[in-house]
Amino acid sequence: MDFNNFYRQSIMGNRDFDVVIIGGSYAGLSAAMALGRAIRKVLIIDAGKPCNRQTPHSHNFITQDGVKPAEISALAKEQVLAYPTVRFESDTVVDVIGANNNFKLVTEEKGTFTAKKIIFATGVRDIMPDIPGFPESWGISVIHCPYCHGYEYRGQKTGIFMNGEGALEFVKLIDNWTQKLTLFTNGKATFDKAVFNKISNPDFRIVEKEIKALLHDNGQLSAVVFQDGTSEKLDALYAKLPFQQHTDIPARIGCEINDAGYIKVNEFGKTSVAGIFAAGDNTSRLRSVSSAVAAGTVAGAFSNHEMISDRYI
Repeated sequence: MDFNNFYRQSIMGNRDFDVVIIGGSYAGLSAAMALGRAIRKVLIIDAGKPCNRQTPHSHNFITQDGVKPAEISALAKEQVLAYPTVRFESDTVVDVIGANNNFKLVTEEKGTFTAKKIIFATGVRDIMPDIPGFPESWGISVIHCPYCHGYEYRGQKTGIFMNGEGALEFVKLIDNWTQKLTLFTNGKATFDKAVFNKISNPDFRIVEKEIKALLHDNGQLSAVVFQDGTSEKLDALYAKLPFQQHTDIPARIGCEINDAGYIKVNEFGKTSVAGIFAAGDNTSRLRSVSSAVAAGTVAGAFSNHEMISDRYI
């Protein structure tokens, strides 16, 4: 018997799954691989809008350093779907109801599906300031993480877009990669500027002017323009942006959201709701491909462990 063909036939047109993974980027695909290797019937539902879709290259991920994020996810999807019990649907989940071992998911286009377990790998949505050029440069030269992008902008003229609590610590961090550093508060500073006296970098400055626009060429910054008409050359700009969960479904079904805005999970990716797991950017400040992949593997493996335990209750 061709077992691969047997398993593929078993999920074609099927609406009942062991696990439905909502979100098919790095965490979701990693969870699906763990479950596919556990011979679980898995459905991945993904809307195709990863937060790093503008980012030209992924870094700080061994074997994939410098590779385009889209190429990593495309290869991952190909490898995951080689497991015959895994299926992928391009769609958006709009509701989840039910309870552990008896969930029902409603989608925009494909109707309803059922699952014993659910993994949310839905990521977060960054809330951009109303500054022309900012969204177009996000992930290219307006960046969030020095471990992901700092090496490429080492020693270059760099800004930090931030105000309020935490600004000092972020300046101290970025100062490791470049001495040509300016903190742009986009208005009057809301912190005690005296605390920055401990920054030993003689070139460091704080600029409190309001920003009018970012000048760029296909996302590559050249200057920041202020409301007073002046401008300043700039190669890169770090930004700590507010965010929101990509979907409110976890909160609606009862998953606890912590004070920082992330889905609360334990070390196994379990949320506060029985049968529901979460992994990736929606659970952690560590927003990187490698972190998402690791978290997805954990959530996939332990959702399988939970299904095994359920059989012996």
